[in-house]
Amino acid sequence: MPPKSLSTLFLGLELATDQLRASIVDENLELVGVEVVDFDTEVPEYQTQGGIFTTPGDAYTTPVEMWLKAFDLLFEKLGKNYELTRIKAIGGAAQQALVWWKAPVPPLQALDPRLPIHTQITSQSFSLQNPPIAQDTSAHTHALALEAALGGPDLMAARVGTCAHPSLIAAQLLRVREAWPDIWSRTGRVQVASSFLASLLTGQLVGMGEAEASSTGLWAHAGSQPGAQSHWDEGVMEIVGGNREEGHRIWSWLGDVDISGGRRRIGNISRYLVDRYGFDSEVIITPFTSDYLSTYLSLCPSPSDAVLAFGPMDVMMAPAANYIPTRLYNLFPHPAQDASEKRRYIVMLTSRNADVPRALVRDMYTKSWSAFDRLVAIVPPGGSIGLDDKLFSFWLLQGDTYPFAHVKGIYRFETGVKVNEFRDLRANPRCLLESQILSFRVRWSRTIPAGVFGTTPGRARNANSTPSPISGAQQKRATGVNNSNNMGLPFDPYDYATLPARILATGAAANFPSIANLAGDVFNAPVLMPTTQVDAAQVIPHRNTPAPGYPARAALGGAYVARWVWGKEKGTPAGTGRGGFEEEVRRLLSKRWAATGGAPLRTSINAPSSTSKAASAAGSGASTPYGHGSRSALGSTILVEEEEEEVEEMERSGGGYGLGFSEADISRIRTVTSSTTGTAMSGSTLGEAPSTAFTTPDLGALTSPNAGSQPAEGAAASTPSALQPVTAMPTSDAELQLGLAKVAEPDVDAFMSYAALVPEYCRLEGLLIKGIV
Repeated sequence: MPPKSLSTLFLGLELATDQLRASIVDENLELVGVEVVDFDTEVPEYQTQGGIFTTPGDAYTTPVEMWLKAFDLLFEKLGKNYELTRIKAIGGAAQQALVWWKAPVPPLQALDPRLPIHTQITSQSFSLQNPPIAQDTSAHTHALALEAALGGPDLMAARVGTCAHPSLIAAQLLRVREAWPDIWSRTGRVQVASSFLASLLTGQLVGMGEAEASSTGLWAHAGSQPGAQSHWDEGVMEIVGGNREEGHRIWSWLGDVDISGGRRRIGNISRYLVDRYGFDSEVIITPFTSDYLSTYLSLCPSPSDAVLAFGPMDVMMAPAANYIPTRLYNLFPHPAQDASEKRRYIVMLTSRNADVPRALVRDMYTKSWSAFDRLVAIVPPGGSIGLDDKLFSFWLLQGDTYPFAHVKGIYRFETGVKVNEFRDLRANPRCLLESQILSFRVRWSRTIPAGVFGTTPGRARNANSTPSPISGAQQKRATGVNNSNNMGLPFDPYDYATLPARILATGAAANFPSIANLAGDVFNAPVLMPTTQVDAAQVIPHRNTPAPGYPARAALGGAYVARWVWGKEKGTPAGTGRGGFEEEVRRLLSKRWAATGGAPLRTSINAPSSTSKAASAAGSGASTPYGHGSRSALGSTILVEEEEEEVEEMERSGGGYGLGFSEADISRIRTVTSSTTGTAMSGSTLGEAPSTAFTTPDLGALTSPNAGSQPAEGAAASTPSALQPVTAMPTSDAELQLGLAKVAEPDVDAFMSYAALVPEYCRLEGLLIKGIV
């Protein structure tokens, strides 16, 4: 049982792809409780893998009835382990998915408290019983068709704030209308998953917030236009519905949108939950939002920060001052702001080719995540020690957002020429990661001229941000490089003043020391991670799902919003402050820090012990060894003998391992790596076992001279060593009190090396987009 206290508690829920999670905090935002229901193991009758079903093609679906049963199980656990009468507000988040209610919609307010919800709302209550989730790309062609009907990506973005992408809600609606007209005709209401979860709590159907409405492709946000009102776009709805009448029907399905900003109650807890579990009838239900945005809220980024969430979809988010939609990014109204505040926004850059390519490269070129991480660490930037023979790769396994909406395949380039495979196979893991992170760096710089960040983008937006590693010096330039015309680019790749001052990283990939350092070097910024994830990584370093006893960031974000709204409702000092959500969370955490004498935030409840809580030291795996000054001390210790043999054997073999993957094999990997958004977001994407049966042969056995005569010893020698995750480096008190720990420092020389790669990366990217290669 968690420690007893008499303080008020706040509950945050997250409906993730693979689990339903709950985190409980007290008035000072100290973690008090963690509960979870795992779909695969606790509701096994649905036979999901990672909480989802996969079918031939690009369809990824999940059963809504499973969510209802998990909801019952979760609240039974909460009722047994916590005093629910002390919970005064509930917030939350959910993955991106639609719930298709069959007409007539069952009355949620009439549920019988003597029976579980899943026995009263069955699969027959839904016209589409297994709706698609965020990883589903089966509606990609419908999204592109809608984009074309609206005049192209630029006009579509200007009209509804986003251009086509595979999981666009408008495209999913269009696909259902065209593919399953009987489902379309039976539908009485459509909700996003977050609103569905909130409806179960309030006992009445709840509409979505404006942040999620802006992601549908159907919402016209007014921005800063004087006198303009945000609204559902009837013209787009008419295109999706096929005619005006069906367009109005879609409007009635989706309902009204909450444009208040998020600082209000959407209702009180339902009579059902009060009678069945003993909640206080005055419990406040606050607006729910998407898991990505809730994770963002839990990290309280400063104006000059960027949040980099690794997962099945890699996502980069940052605060934005202005609403200027373009095809370069997605733009959302901030989901937690007071109506009296100046409107704030969140810029989001996404990449759908994330965990899946990483898992595929792991299987093709190594045997373990540990070997993957260390192989990245020993290969130089650009995959080559030379200056003019850098290697580039693009792993575009499924349809992505702009600019890769029409590009699919695996592309490798040596000395600017397309090749089927690199001569040095060891370069593949590093080149993949460099491509993924350079993509965000390039797209960030292309975003700046749009003006969405205001007049002072990047680290100039926050005078108190973490200083540049070149303290007090003029900005460094690469020797002998002429930057006068930026090498044909619309931005200077050597200028880091416009880049984020800090990277706040989440997701299992951020636990890899090589990846954390790579992100820091590409952006020339320190990388910080939530202390909850740093500690959880010591237990299970390669899973996006939090380790047992550790909270999910999206659930914590919901609990923080619940505390924030409750503060305003009760008129507490923290609730009546003039600052925004982030400022008030910082104020609460600062107050807690002072009251506890600088004690770190609790990171887990009844969690298994971790392997290490010590600060980084030589050999800990927290630093990349290649060419980074003091960090190079790890070079001699970071590889174990078995993995060195593996690398040597790969070099001798000339590329014969694991290269015969078909699309079906890739699909099978995606099944196992399914999730939504990193630690915050869902899914055990980077599982302990190899992700498919098509893994690299046992290289340890091949290199053992006594493998034939001593099979037992050969098998033991080939056992991969455990991944050594990042550990906390010395971190400032201001960051520690927010629950953040530094895990990587940038190296300015490495930054310059990557800046030199940017022009060639952009040239090759342009060739792919134009279909020249």
